[in-house]
Amino acid sequence: KIYFTVSLFSLFFSRGTYSEQMSIEGCCKDGQKHGNDNKDCASLPLVSESTTCRIVQEQCCVTVLEDNMCTTGINMAKDQGACDSLFSNTCETKTTKMCCDCCLLGKSAQEKGLPCDNNLSVGYQCSLVSRACCVDAALDNQTTPIGQTELPNKDETSENGANSVLNNQCNVKCAHHCVGNDTCGCFKGYKLKPDGHSCEDINECLLGASNCRGGERCINTEGSFRCQREVSCGTGYELTDNNICKDIDECETGIHNCGPEFECQNTKGSFRCLPKVKCGVGYIQDALGSCIDINECVSQTGPCNRGQVCMNTVGSYICQRNSVNCGRGYHLNEEGTRCLDIDECKGPDRVCEGHGCVNLLGSYRCECESGYNFNSLTRVCEDVNECRHYPGRLCAHKCENTLGSYKCSCTNGFKLASDGRNCDDLNECENNPCSQECANVYGSYQCYCRRGYQLSDIDGMTCEDIDECALPTGGHICAYRCHNTPGSFHCSCPVSGYTLAPNGRSCQDIDECVTGTHTCTENQSCFNIQGGFRCLSFDCPNNYRRIGETVARLARSDTIRCTKTCQPNDIACVLDPTHSVSHTFISLPTFREFTRPEEIVFLRTTVPAYGSYHLGSLDVKFDILEGNVENAFDINKRVENGMYVGVVRQVKPLIGPLTTVLKLSMRNLTNQGDSGQNIVNVHVFVSEFWF
Repeated sequence: KIYFTVSLFSLFFSRGTYSEQMSIEGCCKDGQKHGNDNKDCASLPLVSESTTCRIVQEQCCVTVLEDNMCTTGINMAKDQGACDSLFSNTCETKTTKMCCDCCLLGKSAQEKGLPCDNNLSVGYQCSLVSRACCVDAALDNQTTPIGQTELPNKDETSENGANSVLNNQCNVKCAHHCVGNDTCGCFKGYKLKPDGHSCEDINECLLGASNCRGGERCINTEGSFRCQREVSCGTGYELTDNNICKDIDECETGIHNCGPEFECQNTKGSFRCLPKVKCGVGYIQDALGSCIDINECVSQTGPCNRGQVCMNTVGSYICQRNSVNCGRGYHLNEEGTRCLDIDECKGPDRVCEGHGCVNLLGSYRCECESGYNFNSLTRVCEDVNECRHYPGRLCAHKCENTLGSYKCSCTNGFKLASDGRNCDDLNECENNPCSQECANVYGSYQCYCRRGYQLSDIDGMTCEDIDECALPTGGHICAYRCHNTPGSFHCSCPVSGYTLAPNGRSCQDIDECVTGTHTCTENQSCFNIQGGFRCLSFDCPNNYRRIGETVARLARSDTIRCTKTCQPNDIACVLDPTHSVSHTFISLPTFREFTRPEEIVFLRTTVPAYGSYHLGSLDVKFDILEGNVENAFDINKRVENGMYVGVVRQVKPLIGPLTTVLKLSMRNLTNQGDSGQNIVNVHVFVSEFWF
């Protein structure tokens, strides 16, 4: 930590001197002085508003303390060779003991012949102390070889000098110079690293090898060291390069604060401001250089003789004969021989200001009205603040002091009662503050809106129309289209094909075939679908005749059946396996939510499902021959009431409007082959349907 803070100071100092109020060097000196004087850095004085200065001040103070503690530990390790006496758990003793223990590690490594640069994970500072003590012990035990002199300093050797010859005698490249026999050497202030050719700086301060005097602090530099005073010079002095405190001439440097009416005179450690104008006798000069009269009657002791009164004049004074002096509340009689009482109550000053006045000898007394108290010091009637003297006991809500009395008031939503103290609830609804409905509550009111309106979030009083159609559920209010109205809404249906249902929301299909609004001819049959109608005209094929219903109009699921009728000699007709053809008409809406297959057609047979031929002699098969658009339909066979039934299901939603014709077949199968089949044509009309 010691070396880190020194580096931090160097970083700040290298960027230049900080000129706000105090330089960086001055901040550091103040911290060092505080650390040396107080042995503590917890309560540093504020010497500058600069954050940088405060950091440098604190770190320099901590550096002094930790350097001293570490030096104590190193000296103990060198002198006593043990650190057992440092058993306390304080922060100071920990630092001292750490340096002592780490120094013992370095001495032990040197004694065992181990390299001073060990790789133990003991921390950066401990490693530095250990290496320094190891090197120091090595230097103490080292003897200089015969004929070998001290190596010259780096600054005393030129690159092309004698040492270049020594460098040529080494096979390795030396960082500083070669001493021969492949041995490298270092300049003064450096030591050889274990690699045999690199050099590193010797910390003379840590090894105690500096020659700093008492009161000076050793600061290590690259290849050398320098001594710096531990105690700053103080205000008005500056430290020179040779550590001497020199007086600062504030007058010459222009850093004094003397005004234009003064002349600056330098003194040791400070300066004086001497006025340019000299005042005469009877005057004294103030800080601004102005001449002020001296009151000799006050400043001197008895300037006049006994029986005389001193009266000050400008620049001097005069002495007058002493006369009768009446005290406060008295005045001289006309002869000037005695003092008489002054009746202040009859004077023009109106001392009691409208209150009762009682004259006293040499004084007076006021009899104050209600709400006032007499102040014996100021002798006036002062208003009593009843609201402060009796808090919460005079008014129900708010109390306001007045001259000689007080008045009560109420908070919003209340009015003052007839007794002038309590508060009654105010019915705000009488003033119609709400746009629609108002409900009075204690101390306030609440606005309400009629159905179809909502209260405004801005003022809380105005009712705004609710757009029911824009609500999240607005899409399901009306089957087709929603129209907002003030306070309500209404639904509408498509222009043609639908009418609004009695519930006012759903759309109901118009059966044009019933109302007679269709356009089918007499030869066509009207078939109603969702939102419209279809005109149908179907005839039985050749060799077939129509059976069953013959009414022209078709119901929603009417079926036209045609059965085969062959001529006696028409062999092709007789051999045709088709026995009957049926036309079925179905109107399907477009399913918006299609979650499961819908059954739309049932093909019933009269063939028992489980007769005497159930072993395979007879069966019924159902097929979709044509018209299965996008595989929207399929057909299943099942048994109902003991008979075979074919069920046509819609398995996919149909996108309308469209018309498709499903051609279905129902065949009776025997062990000899097909015995016959029936053809069913299902006409499916798909249209949009709102529900």
